[in-house]
Amino acid sequence: MRFETIQPAERLKPYIKHLVISENAEKQVYKIFPSTGLVIGFQYRGSLALLKDNQQNNLSSAGITGISDTFKVFSNSANIGTILVFFTEIGLAHFASCPANELFNQSLSLDAIFNKQFINDTEEKLSAAITDRQRLHIVEQFLLSQLKNIHQDKLIMEGVKLIYQTKGAIRIKELNEKLGTSQSPFEKRFRKIVGTTPKKFSSIVRFNTVLQELDSPKTLTDICYENNFFDQAHFSKDFKQYTGEAPENFKRHL
Repeated sequence: MRFETIQPAERLKPYIKHLVISENAEKQVYKIFPSTGLVIGFQYRGSLALLKDNQQNNLSSAGITGISDTFKVFSNSANIGTILVFFTEIGLAHFASCPANELFNQSLSLDAIFNKQFINDTEEKLSAAITDRQRLHIVEQFLLSQLKNIHQDKLIMEGVKLIYQTKGAIRIKELNEKLGTSQSPFEKRFRKIVGTTPKKFSSIVRFNTVLQELDSPKTLTDICYENNFFDQAHFSKDFKQYTGEAPENFKRHL
């Protein structure tokens, strides 16, 4: 299996965290846990399916997955090859007019938000490409062709920054006070650009902080209270929603 991270072109850096070349010679079923950004995928060979409620939903070879508040289970074919594009938290708004919250918990064909002909042309070029460099260039050219000349929303960026600084533990009332804004308009704006509410986004940030700490010598009790969970019951409930497993089982398998 191969998972190689590449930095984007300079013009894309404010909106794209990184690109990834992902290849796997073996057929595999795997989980993806919630993260704080949307992801585009171009399969240049092989296919991908989403497994849910004992059903297999075959996905488009060019697709986008929004922010999610639970884990997803995917199945890839043998010999799959994919270019993945990981957006920054505010990145999608600079490429598509579709509100990011409409993609919440969704894995959709890319032509749901971008021109189908542009996507078809990009896929044709990818199928003809023979090197990593060529494939990356093709995907970056697609992104640059969609890039809009709009200003970054500094208020939302500051809100995202404050949530990360507190590792997702900041209360929404405190967040609004620090930003000098009222809750309802800010939440609407945040959902449209980031893809979910500030409260849910904070919860995902806190979950990812917990994931990083599970591989430390800290006890689950320490991790629970250091990350401002009300009690261990709430900690276990949230963790199971995001991973499908109890935290003690998850930690044991690390």
